[in-house]
Amino acid sequence: MIEWPIGAAIVFVLLLSGLPIAISLAIVGTLGTASIIGLDPALSLMGQTFFDNGRHYTLAVLPMFLLMGNLIAKSGIANELYNAAYSWLRHRKGGLAMATVVACGGFSSVCGSSLATAATMSRISMPAMRKYNYPDSLSTASIAAGGTLGILIPPSVILVFYGIMTQQDIGKLFIAGLVPGLIGILGYVVAVQLSIRMQGVDLLVEDRLPFRARIMSLKGAAGALMLFAFVMGGIYLGVFTPTESAGMGAFGALVLTLLSGKFSVSDLTETLFETAKTTTMMFFVLFGALTFSNYVNLSGMTQDLQAALTYLGTGPWSLMLTIVAIYLVLGCILEGLSMITLTVPIFYPIVASEGFDLIWFGIFVVVVTEVSYITPPVGMNAFAVRSAVPNVKLNTIFGGLVPFVLVDVVRILLLLAVPGLVLFLPSLM
Repeated sequence: MIEWPIGAAIVFVLLLSGLPIAISLAIVGTLGTASIIGLDPALSLMGQTFFDNGRHYTLAVLPMFLLMGNLIAKSGIANELYNAAYSWLRHRKGGLAMATVVACGGFSSVCGSSLATAATMSRISMPAMRKYNYPDSLSTASIAAGGTLGILIPPSVILVFYGIMTQQDIGKLFIAGLVPGLIGILGYVVAVQLSIRMQGVDLLVEDRLPFRARIMSLKGAAGALMLFAFVMGGIYLGVFTPTESAGMGAFGALVLTLLSGKFSVSDLTETLFETAKTTTMMFFVLFGALTFSNYVNLSGMTQDLQAALTYLGTGPWSLMLTIVAIYLVLGCILEGLSMITLTVPIFYPIVASEGFDLIWFGIFVVVVTEVSYITPPVGMNAFAVRSAVPNVKLNTIFGGLVPFVLVDVVRILLLLAVPGLVLFLPSLM
């Protein structure tokens, strides 16, 4: 039998060697299971895991939301969201950076990808901030941090993964992410102000637009806002399931994209191909994680960790702080999706046994994971911004992100202290 500490160590070695997360988890999960129940049963179990989950109705939510996000990215709505946000914030010092954060939140609500949000907003907001002499550290940090909201504000791909792995209601997870997402936007706006004060920069402030002009600026973003309200409202009111809402959202995104007049047949073909490619990759990651989860359950890892925590006399909140510390360390060597698929099968049974709500834990884990997107050395969003703005050094981006990371730490502590911020809306469904 391959003991679970050896199995976990092998996974990390394979990941650090550059092997994809899906293959690493599937290999260790299958070999570990084979060492317990035999090779033939282990291979049969892996095949059954892939087959059963591959035709699972719930998984249809993933390609549909990915298609919705890819279509929205092609429609030019991100520009409209940015212009609308700036119309409301232009009279504030740092208005362009704050508008970037707000636009990132709006784009996330119809995109679902942190990297796509960061990459898209880099192309839109960076030229404007440079025009008005914003420091590169503040400009790039506001984009990278705002982009992290893509994995929290629904529809979120990572929340879909979490829901399937823990068998939690994906609709409730989506609704639960709304308030923490809004808190994240407000926190990042505060971080922009902190950055301005820390750097002592003097930024141009424009005149406040008349109220009517600000209202009119929302016209271009109305389509995205209506689509988000339609999808989330339908889930919240029980009009349709998350899977049905994904299909409705993808259709709505197609209509908005066609109405924008910026979409061709070749764009549609490219979008469908990108969606299929990303879906295939994510399916393999999910199936690899479920295969690894079988090994975790059979190896007794969860029971051993529970026994260790009981022996050490660790209380529920000490457990959560320990999990936060583990995620912050893992964030230095793994990206967000890898962390979720590797750790959730291990942690969620322990957290459930301590009486924590798994809907709350899902949002909590995603918020903690957001930090990994903006911390060195992995910091995927920082790299996404760097690829869009190649003449800015990585240490400049990471240096500018310090206030945003501090705000995220405060948000994590707030969710720990007030779980109702997450659970209030789902409780009304």
